[in-house]
Amino acid sequence: MMLANKIAVIYGAGGSIGGAVAKAFAQEGARVFLAGRTQSSLDTVAKHILALGGKAETAIVDALDEKAITQFTDAVITQAGRIDISFNAIGLEDVQGIPIVEMTLKDFLQPVQIAMQTQFLTAKAAGKHMIQQKGGVILSITATPAGKAYALVGGFGPACSALEGFSRNLADELGPHGVRVVGIRSAGSPDSAVFLNALEQEAKGTEPYNFIKDLEDDTMLKRLPLMAEIASTAVFLASDRASGMTGTFANVTCGTTRD
Repeated sequence: MMLANKIAVIYGAGGSIGGAVAKAFAQEGARVFLAGRTQSSLDTVAKHILALGGKAETAIVDALDEKAITQFTDAVITQAGRIDISFNAIGLEDVQGIPIVEMTLKDFLQPVQIAMQTQFLTAKAAGKHMIQQKGGVILSITATPAGKAYALVGGFGPACSALEGFSRNLADELGPHGVRVVGIRSAGSPDSAVFLNALEQEAKGTEPYNFIKDLEDDTMLKRLPLMAEIASTAVFLASDRASGMTGTFANVTCGTTRD
């Protein structure tokens, strides 16, 4: 197994992508610590993992609260002895579909603020321990607006770009200590809760519009990456098989953006 005996913490583990990655990590042998704001969502993921013989534990953690994050990571270290992988997949609460010239400052800045605050705090907490143990992987996820201009995405595009820039700088700082900082750039998964909810809302509209078809047409493969594809990429990046990779984002956009 690619992650045998690894200790992984996943923020936003009750969400679609966080949960999918947590399950994939556990399937590959990692002991996963699931962090999130909703116990029932975390329990659903944990029960799935435990039913398949994996190892999973849950904790309510506000991934925007420095004290809560520090207490959580310290507790994991006390319990498991180390943190090998830290993955942050919390939602950015972005507002889209509104022209920038019509947006409020609050709505524009919200995803940028959340992305930078949570990634800074969780990477800082994990990085301190990883420096001491001389190894580890800090993993994050962005989306196509980090590499391509899109109208009507508000602050989401700048948030993705900022996150990728932050990760590159962090990789340069932590690299000498044996710590890798990598990420995944996704085109969005049609089987995720975000897309399924959007489709449900779209169906209630008066005018039919297939936004997923537009996104698919924008890719080279004419489809979008499924959550399983994102999760398998996360496993690879977190594993020793990707030991030569840092300061970069794996492109899983089905050809929407190029490197």
